[in-house]
Amino acid sequence: MSPRRHPPRPAPGGPGNPRDTVVTGLGFCLPGGAEPVFTAAQVWDIASHGRTVLGRHGIHYGSVHLSAEQFAERLPDIPEFFSRHYTNAHRYGLVSFVEACADAELDVDAGELGEAAVLVGRGGVDANVDSYVSLLGADPDSATAFDAVEMLVATEQAVSPSDVVLVQGALARTVGPCFTVSCGCASAAVQIGNARRLIAAGETDLALVTGVDVFNVGLIQKSQRLLRGAQHAHDATDAVGMPDLLPSFDSLMRPYDRRADCINHGEGSATVVLESRAHAGRRGAHIYGQVLATALTRDGLANPLAADDSGAQLVRAVRLCTGDRWGIEQLPYINGASDGDPVVTALEANAVRELYGPDSTVLMSSQEGCFGHLGSASGCLDLALTVMMMEYGEVCPTANCEQPADGLPFDPVPGTRTRPLDFDHALSFNYQIGGVKHAMLLGGPDAT
Repeated sequence: MSPRRHPPRPAPGGPGNPRDTVVTGLGFCLPGGAEPVFTAAQVWDIASHGRTVLGRHGIHYGSVHLSAEQFAERLPDIPEFFSRHYTNAHRYGLVSFVEACADAELDVDAGELGEAAVLVGRGGVDANVDSYVSLLGADPDSATAFDAVEMLVATEQAVSPSDVVLVQGALARTVGPCFTVSCGCASAAVQIGNARRLIAAGETDLALVTGVDVFNVGLIQKSQRLLRGAQHAHDATDAVGMPDLLPSFDSLMRPYDRRADCINHGEGSATVVLESRAHAGRRGAHIYGQVLATALTRDGLANPLAADDSGAQLVRAVRLCTGDRWGIEQLPYINGASDGDPVVTALEANAVRELYGPDSTVLMSSQEGCFGHLGSASGCLDLALTVMMMEYGEVCPTANCEQPADGLPFDPVPGTRTRPLDFDHALSFNYQIGGVKHAMLLGGPDAT
């Protein structure tokens, strides 16, 4: 049995609800510089110091340098007949999956995942699209090619036997639910909500949720031309909130900083193990925290690339989470999802003003600048970081934020040091271009 990768915490004092959704395992396959990041302790070391592992030599992109030896060390029993056909998305997803199982002290080989739900969130602009463009025989620079690629990506993710969730499900040998959601950067967060509902309804006692994306740098650069064309079309409409910033590889992303001028991407995967409290208690599992509530809303705009920077639907998502049970004063920290785009920062700022009032003292930080914008993996990583912050009693800084933008109604925790905070309730946000707003209400192990 693998040693625990993260310092243990005493078991919760109260019995809680047997159908509570608790977090018992965290696993990763993320950018780490020369070597990938695999464990909760490694993620914490980077995020708690506000470090960035984005490349600085000509291109700012978070790359996972996973070697064949590192993959084989963690998954030695997969026949080469299958593994040679895996894309990086498969490899990263499988590695974070087994790392999370090791952290949760679940033995995959002993059949302990035999009834688990296995849920995956995917983005869409990943490295596999090259093969689709080639099959189409289309000009990869054309809008027609991108439309066709989007359709084929969705089809591949939904029905292909090589989908990430199906290879994970085969590894687990589970008879439980296995399915993928593809709604961009909020995909894994949506799957966390689905897992919570499955557990609360008694349909499963154990769920593993993975977010994984592998971005194609060349494709992103080509898509910038399409986005600029969309901007011209947007200028002739009454839609609001078109992203002002395009992805960049030339300079460093700086969320909440007055110098923010770009978004950087990062590839990789994150997996969280969720269990019913009763199931975790029977195993004597370490509990990092809880998923208390989740909610997804949409801005309802006609432009598929727009977002409402008023933050109205984000406010609605938070209020759907809190209901009549939790007051906003119980939530002193928000794990934000700003990637440096001023539209995203504006919608978060407006939502905080509406929720907390004009004199807010809430802390809100983003770790997107550590690894890059990870797409669908963000939901699992954000959950993991937030429950670790509660466990340690420290809030991680906003990576690469050194000069906070003027007028922010929250403290973005600038710099490279954590901020002490004794808290057991927090919010976590995720978004998707097109107006998707997702909120998670997270709690400590014995939060009520």
